[in-house]
Amino acid sequence: MTSIAQRLQAVRARLAAAAAAAGRAPDEIALLAVSKTWPADAVREAAAAGQRAFGENYVQEGVAKAEALRGLGLEWHFIGPLQSNKTRAVAGTFDWVHSIDRLKIAERLSAQRDVHRPPLNVCIQVNVSGEASKSGVSPDELDALAHAVAVLPRLRLRGLMCIPEPSEDPALLRARFALLRARLVGLGGQGLALDTLSMGMSHDIEPAVAEGATIVRVGTAIFGGRPALAASESA
Repeated sequence: MTSIAQRLQAVRARLAAAAAAAGRAPDEIALLAVSKTWPADAVREAAAAGQRAFGENYVQEGVAKAEALRGLGLEWHFIGPLQSNKTRAVAGTFDWVHSIDRLKIAERLSAQRDVHRPPLNVCIQVNVSGEASKSGVSPDELDALAHAVAVLPRLRLRGLMCIPEPSEDPALLRARFALLRARLVGLGGQGLALDTLSMGMSHDIEPAVAEGATIVRVGTAIFGGRPALAASESA
């Protein structure tokens, strides 16, 4: 068994334990392997170990990997900040976008998605910690953005995503994740049928699962420490 396969097995066991502790079924939680900065061969290794969904933060890098591995039938998620001049490549390549934070980006993705492809699954990123340096719509502005995105053609609004501030305090992290869950429930009460909470990473899987995560985004615990990018790219 390769080291990536071993790490994947350990992460799946950790997810199953977190689900059991929260009284949830493990199959309620999808594992997204965050492969940013890792080469296509590492993704291929993870795919050989049964992983199907991969997350990328950088447009050029993600598009190149998706093209190189096209024959494997993988599912590609864009999870990083997205500039308006990069939306066409994302709309043409990815199956999911987790990081919608303004209407202009959603409108461009909608206009640029091929009508012959399935709708692009999207999540709205919410800045649950109020950090000025962090992407995401404020909780106060979420409802208006969600309703505007939900009616765009060729997009399917699936749910919400967040990245809380780094913390060793599980109670703080649970509070941030609980806020996201509460906002998803609130949008459901407004008639939006959403099913996705994209939250939790290598260091905070357990509090995220306890608060209802349906997708956890795990990179380091699967692939190890990040290699340097061959060429820097602003996504």
